[in-house]
Amino acid sequence: MQELRSAVRFPIRLPIALNTRETSIDTAETLDISAGGVLFHVDADMAVGSTITFSIAMPADVLGTPQDVVVNCVGRVIRCTDEGGRRSVAAVIDEYRFERG
Repeated sequence: MQELRSAVRFPIRLPIALNTRETSIDTAETLDISAGGVLFHVDADMAVGSTITFSIAMPADVLGTPQDVVVNCVGRVIRCTDEGGRRSVAAVIDEYRFERG
């Protein structure tokens, strides 16, 4: 099977603050991140096509920066699968903004 991804994915597990139009979810964790998307585990169902907003605090030691950097994103859910009682959700990132403390 040929790999169709256009960006390198980085396997990194970080907490993610996630909001949909219906709810706010605090129990999500990234599995991997790329320039164009994110894959995360969440305990709630999410509809494919739904718009989400989320924030990820990127640790300073991972980025090589003096302080953590928060990335605020707007994206869309493109895939949901069930994995061991949790949902794995893939989302494309449509917009992002870096926030420094």
